[in-house]
Amino acid sequence: MGVGNIEKPLKSLEAKIKAAKKAADPVEQVQNKFSAAEVGWRMIIELTAGVFIGFGVGYGLDFLFDSKPVFILIMTLFGFAAGVKTMMRSARELQNKELAAQYSSEKENVDG
Repeated sequence: MGVGNIEKPLKSLEAKIKAAKKAADPVEQVQNKFSAAEVGWRMIIELTAGVFIGFGVGYGLDFLFDSKPVFILIMTLFGFAAGVKTMMRSARELQNKELAAQYSSEKENVDG
């Protein structure tokens, strides 16, 4: 083997190394922006926040008017309803984002 033959095998080896590294690189997977646990915790927090805020307002009104726990019950129920409404709105928003992402990826696959 002469000195001139060394460059060609080295370039070939470099190309093989680059190809092997490229094949070993992890493929970026498209994942949801939010995991299921994050969505679940968000909804639980929204629901409990509504209940606690309703309870606090009801307790304040009962303390202010020196009444029986009528306002606590009423405002806690209103807080629960507000929490459920907020939770459902968040679920609808996340569902719309997921459908839009799915539609755009399907459109790219058809066009591409």
